[in-house]
Amino acid sequence: MATGLLAIAASGCAATEVPGQTFPVASVGPAMTVTPAVGQTRVELVRVLGEHDLVLSDSQAPVRPAEAPLLTAAPRAVYQVVLPKDPLRGFMVVYEFLDPSHAAAAAAEEQAYLGSGPGRVQTPQGTISMIRQVGSTVVLYDWLPAAALDPSATGIQAALETLGVGFPVPN
Repeated sequence: MATGLLAIAASGCAATEVPGQTFPVASVGPAMTVTPAVGQTRVELVRVLGEHDLVLSDSQAPVRPAEAPLLTAAPRAVYQVVLPKDPLRGFMVVYEFLDPSHAAAAAAEEQAYLGSGPGRVQTPQGTISMIRQVGSTVVLYDWLPAAALDPSATGIQAALETLGVGFPVPN
């Protein structure tokens, strides 16, 4: 799945603007400063993942999961849960929006998109997509249980289920 994500990332790295956005649209890596909203979401991710003995790290990987238009246009930060037996997985993306209502709209759009035909063909059958809203941010995490090589990968889903507000995606 990570290889597919890298191919999608390489083909879709063009920045776009959303009317009214006052912040840059760019991927955020460890060398860049994240906004307070993204930083707070990262703190919450560290907390909920830590409750499952999981460690979150910053990532510079060009991860671009299947995204609806609002997520595609949003500033993002990429993180990775450390999975020693599966180092190419565990990526999650945090998207930032102007306020919680815009984040909720983007999460709902992503939920509908991933449940649609075009959204479904971008991930392998059996993929579990988790969409969580935390204030003005949206966290997106996809994983394929049948392909998980590290037994602690199940803890990521369990941890994220306790974070913010969920937007379930039908399998």
